[in-house]
Amino acid sequence: MTDRLSNTDLRRLFLERHALSESPSGPLTRDGLDALIERLGFVQVDTISTLEQAHHHILFTRANGYRKPQLKHLLEKRRSLFEHWTHDASIIPTRFYPHWKHRFARRAARIAGSRHWVERFNGRQDEVLDEIRRRVREDGPVGSRDVTADDTEERGTWWGWTPSKAALEYLWHTGEFAVTARRGFSKLYDLAERVIPDEHRAPEPSHAETVDWTCREAIARLGVASHSEIAAFFEAVTPDEAKAWCAEAGPDVLRRIEIEHADGSVREVWARPDVLDLVRDAPEPQARVRFLSPFDPMIRDRDRAQRFFGFDYRFEAFVPAAKRVWGYYVLPILERDRLIGRIELKAHRDRSELEVRGFWLEPGVRPARARIARIEAEIERWRGFAGLDKVTWGSAAPDRQ
Repeated sequence: MTDRLSNTDLRRLFLERHALSESPSGPLTRDGLDALIERLGFVQVDTISTLEQAHHHILFTRANGYRKPQLKHLLEKRRSLFEHWTHDASIIPTRFYPHWKHRFARRAARIAGSRHWVERFNGRQDEVLDEIRRRVREDGPVGSRDVTADDTEERGTWWGWTPSKAALEYLWHTGEFAVTARRGFSKLYDLAERVIPDEHRAPEPSHAETVDWTCREAIARLGVASHSEIAAFFEAVTPDEAKAWCAEAGPDVLRRIEIEHADGSVREVWARPDVLDLVRDAPEPQARVRFLSPFDPMIRDRDRAQRFFGFDYRFEAFVPAAKRVWGYYVLPILERDRLIGRIELKAHRDRSELEVRGFWLEPGVRPARARIARIEAEIERWRGFAGLDKVTWGSAAPDRQ
């Protein structure tokens, strides 16, 4: 008989796997930050700073002792983290770097057949790549502004990139370059051999080893998943590769289990062999409230969030204003093991104000005084993290029951 996880157990497991069960209070060391990012697998990078940039938001949600210079140190000094791609631009533990080499090769092959990339180089790909390689090798790190500031190159048709800007991105995507630092939010590129420590750059895992590593690491962090969800975790293997891996994995690696969704439906998925122990040992989620980034790994898969938590969430920043249901930058509100509502926050840094632009509880969730107090406490934590002086609610202020 196949074991089944109730929806309550499923939610508790999923929150624990995503480091959202324990209290986020207390200090955070650099080693602790390294361990947190390794536990998550990666942290997505995004430029939108309506409240806070995604990577900082994701980390502060889990550790209120987090401070931005800690991440900069690990990326630029310790080199225990590097920037590249998972499903999107991300910060990744550097010990994972050997398994990104197959991504580099796959990306190079894909670019070679891409009309968009051909247009970006304006027919001068080899010439421009060689010139950018020479410049970085001889002069050191450069950013896109450095290679385009006095550039009279004709801009390509895709995002207005010049061939030199395209060359930097090409050499980064394909592994010759690495991001060594950031100037504001602009990447500075250098030779990978000058950024990635030798012990992480030297290993050459086979394709089969990378598939095995990728799938094992994904299921370790998800706890339960379909083969497609395993493939989507890092987006480093194809769904077919993950499907074949699942079919061949022994009972010491994977098992089948049924999970109950929020609507009561049941689905059979893959799970870690110790999944029942993980559920038993998972801590009870904290009563305190957290505001999740739109890019938080827990809700990255919107369909899965709806199946597991019964929460229909769409990020509307790229939706025309007239067609938005909620707002530009609306955050899910997590309380214990439930997504209980949404809040729209905007940091007005020019006037040192955190504005609550919208606040909505899910149907059936009461605005009890204790709950509203927890929400107000979280708003205050975000005001402090953003370095702002005051909070304004406006018409979004809730009624208390």
